[in-house]
Amino acid sequence: MTAKRELKVLVSGLQFGEGPRWRGDRLWYSDFYAHMVRTVDLNGTVRDIVEVPNQPSGLGFDPQGRLLIVSMLDRLLLRLEGDGSLTTVGDLSGVVAAPCNDMVVDAEGRAYVGNFGFERHKGEDPATTSMWRVDPDGSVHEAATDLFFPNGTVITPDGGTLIVGETFGNRLTAFDRSPDGRLSNKRMFADTPGVFPDGICLDAEGAIWVADPRGRRVVRVLDDGRIAEEVPLEDRGAYACMLGGPEMRHLFVITNQDSGPDVIGKGLGRIEVMEVEVPGAGLP
Repeated sequence: MTAKRELKVLVSGLQFGEGPRWRGDRLWYSDFYAHMVRTVDLNGTVRDIVEVPNQPSGLGFDPQGRLLIVSMLDRLLLRLEGDGSLTTVGDLSGVVAAPCNDMVVDAEGRAYVGNFGFERHKGEDPATTSMWRVDPDGSVHEAATDLFFPNGTVITPDGGTLIVGETFGNRLTAFDRSPDGRLSNKRMFADTPGVFPDGICLDAEGAIWVADPRGRRVVRVLDDGRIAEEVPLEDRGAYACMLGGPEMRHLFVITNQDSGPDVIGKGLGRIEVMEVEVPGAGLP
């Protein structure tokens, strides 16, 4: 059904937002064509956190509370230090041939990093790819194979299941997750024909909010694939979403009119927000 809700603009003027994460009393996010990680509070106050020259995307936090950042173009996992400098935690450039994108960081600090799989803005043919895990010691491990543009990713509250959106596979794919971080038992969580999952977030009822850029909407998907709720965006695409706020019932949605380099310099990106009934759960 279509939800009778209203998204309100919290921040405008972004080049292209990605990777929203709620922590403390703020939403952390990447503005990747602006090469910046920023935060915004519920009053709309924006703060610059760090510049990332090769485009920040996925964000997360390690057990010590330090910010981890996916650097897209050089395919690195970076950590923001207390003095404001950036340290390389893991290097995926030897195993990933296209830009990296979103990620989720588990409670032990292991980062599961997705990637495009092909250079979509350079006209390469679509191809499947692997998701990679970067452990706290910097070692890089192939976590899952044969994924079609692995993008937004969540981990259930018990840590036992990881779910990733395959943007061009039109599906949400689940894995069992062992205590050492290995993934197994690949299976369909939800088949979503007509939905192109980008950023995702999990709620306390086990449903997943999905940003659907091509459908120009955000949808709440159940584990049988049914769409329980749909919020249309009319002339804008939804590229990421995150549940946060003081009760984890604010749904933040990052929107834009397009996703390619043509948006650079136009400032068309926004972070929009609405309240929902079911709070967020799990990671990120």
